[in-house]
Amino acid sequence: MIEECLSLLCDPGTHARLQLEQGFLVNPESGVRYRIRDGIPVFVEEVSGPNRKYQTMYERLAPGYDFAERAYRSLLRKPDFRTEYIRELEIPAGGRVLEVSVGTGANLRYLRPDMEFFGLDLSWGMLSKCVRNLKSWNRSAQLFQGEAERLPFCDGIFDSVFHVGGINFFNNKTQAIEEMIRVAKPGTKIVIADETEKVVSGLYQKMPWTRQYYKGQDKAAYSPIALVPAPMGEVQSRQIAEGKLYCLTFRKP
Repeated sequence: MIEECLSLLCDPGTHARLQLEQGFLVNPESGVRYRIRDGIPVFVEEVSGPNRKYQTMYERLAPGYDFAERAYRSLLRKPDFRTEYIRELEIPAGGRVLEVSVGTGANLRYLRPDMEFFGLDLSWGMLSKCVRNLKSWNRSAQLFQGEAERLPFCDGIFDSVFHVGGINFFNNKTQAIEEMIRVAKPGTKIVIADETEKVVSGLYQKMPWTRQYYKGQDKAAYSPIALVPAPMGEVQSRQIAEGKLYCLTFRKP
């Protein structure tokens, strides 16, 4: 499948086109080689700052992530709020969709089947769980390991781009937003959602398996609406999921 999407890929650092050579994606201009692990191109090796911190967290949480989420909703009788941000997406029939921070792929089950789905995540553990989920759901996707601030995709190729969870504590939120805009087609609606401070301070900083990563945060969780570049249109941000999430949407001109 990598061969089929090769024309859509680029070096995340220079945006030069890549070539497939002996199981590697190669930048012919610089000679940089990106390995392909179990069919998933790996565009990141060394990670620093908050990205490293939360990559470590999700690696540890990945094996039981889906179970914990289902148990939380069931025990506390919480509804599944995914539909609240999924309905914001505009996916044409046969459209090409990118989810940044795809995690275990849970959002894919809510999307139309007649599309071309691409998912990127920083955590190998989450991607591995996503692969298993895709098999059990009989769904297909092309997955990549990489950072949201450096997407390995060519300019203007996606009909829909969205991100859920993670941007609150990215190394560089501005750069991540600019990258989502870069890879979207003109006219594309971009959707970004993440937890509000209500969840971070009220839940994650208290739960034993996450508090070590969130304790002592010097930055509150908030919608990055101020970071959306001025040319973008229809910029809106609102709270959803009973105030647990914010949903930021805007359209690329």
